[in-house]
Amino acid sequence: MQPVITHPWDISETEALRLQQSLAAKVIKEDQFNEIKLVAGVDVAYAKESDKLVAAVVILDAATLEVIETATATDNAQFPYIPGLFSFRELPPLIKAFDQLQHTPDLIICDGQGYAHPRRFGLACHLGVIFDVPTIGCGKTRLLGKHQEPDKERGAVAPLIDNDEVIGNVLRTQTNINPTYVSIGHRFSLATACEWILNLSPKYRLPETTRQADQAVRKALSH
Repeated sequence: MQPVITHPWDISETEALRLQQSLAAKVIKEDQFNEIKLVAGVDVAYAKESDKLVAAVVILDAATLEVIETATATDNAQFPYIPGLFSFRELPPLIKAFDQLQHTPDLIICDGQGYAHPRRFGLACHLGVIFDVPTIGCGKTRLLGKHQEPDKERGAVAPLIDNDEVIGNVLRTQTNINPTYVSIGHRFSLATACEWILNLSPKYRLPETTRQADQAVRKALSH
């Protein structure tokens, strides 16, 4: 699986900001996908005391949530650690991992932000646009925006708002458990994104895609 849009990664902060703004214009905010049979989770972990990154892509059956395939890749960080520009650091090893896959996912869930980003272009958007694949951002923490607390029941949502714009939803995936922060990545509406995150989170706070990708990077880092 190869990106349909390529660009350099070893660039300056100013160039990255400019590129982010131009690519953000390509984000599609409504549902544009076919039947979703395979879903992927992605995660990137940082090695201690080195600039090594480990990326994992795990593909699951969308109906059973059974793991179909796992790919991992290591890389050296090409871009500095700058908040709001993490995708420039984390996507190169993820692209390497995607290149190894035998299956092509119909939907990718990112452990982090999509549209809920200062320039509306977090990792989920960047990944979705360069691969032209439907993506969703589902973060454990809020990057920006304000919200009311959603009700305590599973499925409750509250809008995440920044500058009078709804940039995501605060979604309760399990009753009486801390919510997640869901935003669109690419080719997905916010309402459909929340439906899918609930489907992928039958037992735990985080979607099974994220849990499996996290386990895969931890395993790869320990070797």
